[in-house]
Amino acid sequence: MRLWAAMSVSVFGDQISALAIPLAAVLTLDASPQQMGVLTALFWLPHLLFSLPVGVWVDARPVKRTVMVAADIGRAALLVSIPVAAAFDALSLVQLYAVVFLTGTCSVFFDLSYSSFFTATVPREHVLAANGRLSTSRALAYVGGPSLAGVLVQVLTAPIAILADAFSFVASAFFLRGARVDEPFQESRGVSPWRRLWEGIRILMRHPLLRGGVGCAATVNFFTFMIAAVYVFYASRTLGLSAGVIGITLGIGAGGALIGAVVAPGIGRRFGLGPTTVLGCLLFAAPFALLPLATGPTWVKAGVLGFAEFASGIGVMLFDVSLNSLNALATPHRLRARLAGASRFFNYGTRPFGALLGGVLAGAIGLRPMLLLASVGAVLSVVWLIASPIAGIHHLEQELDL
Repeated sequence: MRLWAAMSVSVFGDQISALAIPLAAVLTLDASPQQMGVLTALFWLPHLLFSLPVGVWVDARPVKRTVMVAADIGRAALLVSIPVAAAFDALSLVQLYAVVFLTGTCSVFFDLSYSSFFTATVPREHVLAANGRLSTSRALAYVGGPSLAGVLVQVLTAPIAILADAFSFVASAFFLRGARVDEPFQESRGVSPWRRLWEGIRILMRHPLLRGGVGCAATVNFFTFMIAAVYVFYASRTLGLSAGVIGITLGIGAGGALIGAVVAPGIGRRFGLGPTTVLGCLLFAAPFALLPLATGPTWVKAGVLGFAEFASGIGVMLFDVSLNSLNALATPHRLRARLAGASRFFNYGTRPFGALLGGVLAGAIGLRPMLLLASVGAVLSVVWLIASPIAGIHHLEQELDL
């Protein structure tokens, strides 16, 4: 319950910053599409740079909860610096770049510790249900966070709205400090960190289920982050939507994520985790092809964006809940952090490259052609799943362990 509460409050705050920071760059600092690409890339760059060594380091830590609390406090302090600088009229793109990079670095430590802490907290037979509940909280945040962020940005300005996310990290740290969990510590002392790091990469590449999952996730993330890097810029500058309308549209559209999180465990049990993962991947990626078609009156443009987000939100939850459950069941506890680090290296590591390419292509060929190109690439990521054993896995009882 404490873990669920910590993750719920934190992810809600994240949705405020996810809109408020780009809007601060666009509306307050007049950032270009290329600069928006750099901003998005810098948040995800730490996952490429640090996931592998941090995964090995976290595996050697007997208490992951301490790392998670420290990461929460660090992220809160970094985000507070934005409204402080804005109050003194000193906010700059350089500071935003630094804050998102360091915040992303803290997220690497938190997320890789979470992968082990989650499995120490949740019994094996409840993994699918627990992932469904956590995803439901994330979906609720997707619904309410952007809408609240849009209102806060219009009323208080984007930098001040970011304070809400800072407070959410403080609340998350408070809940986690009281979560007393018996964390099994199985790391062998005296084993070289480089050997442990290579072990994670080797198993990830050799195991067909894990390889297919990370290949698909890395590919779909690359192309969707081409879109994410310029999404706020496209909605604000090209479509002429206000901060409030963008936030409300994203909030309404994210209702799909809530529905997806609620129904994902049932669909996974009914049709199988593998087929549900394939369906989720397609439904996650395909609706983005609607974005470059948005034109006409404001309500039509907002409706197109909202529908695309709604359908994609259902898909991403079907994809995440099913694939995360497969990965959790297939990975032995002693390898969780280093395998999570290796997976994140390939998965999240593609995001900064996608974001940078999205910004560059938007300036070179235009926003609408780039959005269409990226959506096609995202759909093709399903080939990884079809070519792996994932599509054929129907029941949790099937042999998944490494």
